[in-house]
Amino acid sequence: MKFFRKTLTMCHSVMKRIKAAGEISGFINPTGIVGAFIFFVLVFFSFRWSSEPDFIASSYNENENISGHRIVATLIEVVDVLLKKPGGYLSNDVLPPSVCLDNIPSWEFGVLVQVRDLSKALRESFSRSQSQSSEDPDLSFAEPRFNVDHLSWAVPWPESEYAEGQEFLISYMERLNGKRSPTAEFFPRADNLRYWLVTVETRLGSVSQRLSSSVGKHRIAGLPDTDTDIETSSENVRRHVRTPWLLIDNVFYEARGTAWALVHFLRAVNVDFGDILEKKRARASLQQIIYELESSLQIVNAPIILNGSGYGMFANHSLVMASYISRANAALIDLRELLSQG
Repeated sequence: MKFFRKTLTMCHSVMKRIKAAGEISGFINPTGIVGAFIFFVLVFFSFRWSSEPDFIASSYNENENISGHRIVATLIEVVDVLLKKPGGYLSNDVLPPSVCLDNIPSWEFGVLVQVRDLSKALRESFSRSQSQSSEDPDLSFAEPRFNVDHLSWAVPWPESEYAEGQEFLISYMERLNGKRSPTAEFFPRADNLRYWLVTVETRLGSVSQRLSSSVGKHRIAGLPDTDTDIETSSENVRRHVRTPWLLIDNVFYEARGTAWALVHFLRAVNVDFGDILEKKRARASLQQIIYELESSLQIVNAPIILNGSGYGMFANHSLVMASYISRANAALIDLRELLSQG
């Protein structure tokens, strides 16, 4: 939305300059032509860079039976898309046309949060046999790199830090595959998977709430600790929550970035934790989560993100997205329950 408003303002300004030059000199001023050309070039790249990346066609070899290979390779590929998609990494750009865009930077942040969560799970859980074991050196260097401020346009540069984190992941994968020493380890246990899924469940729950707040609603602010406080504070229990109109599209695209990254990571989990999923009879739940997240990423056939009321004449894209995310989260809770059973 911010981009469309700025585009219309710039277009109006350019047309006024061209019209004024024509009235004064009787022909279009070359400066106006150059300005119009630059403007349309910026508009072209703005639309080009505002396209969401497609799903990654993984080069993973299904015959390669190495635990953890698919998850690490997918994480590397997702970071690669984040940095090398059309326009590159846009969140910290301060020059046009990137500075006028807000949808793709929001999408980037949704992806980045999932990259951070999975790299943390790799470091603290997947690569360790128990809580007292040593952490992997490559993962201990990779995980902090992804936590650099994503909006920073000066030192440290997010792009270079994320690229360094990617290099450490590549080093870990090479050691995991036995191509370098010392050999790395990956433990595809049910408790390790639950560790990461708890974080994913929290993220999806938050995203769903923020999407639903596009129409405004009353939310329980929190119940008091004692029975005596409930009566005295009952008037303050409920509060009205509504996402600001100018941030609705940002939340929507952040949710799409979250779903896009999770689709890839859960597909990788389906491979690396395949034996555990079969043993716990949990594969169907995982596939249901993937299906719901894939469905949430259908093409938006509207020039802007609409924010109609829940039962109004116009669509509310945020509520549609929230519906898919909520169903995925419900299936995720079922998956964790299955994994916790003996």
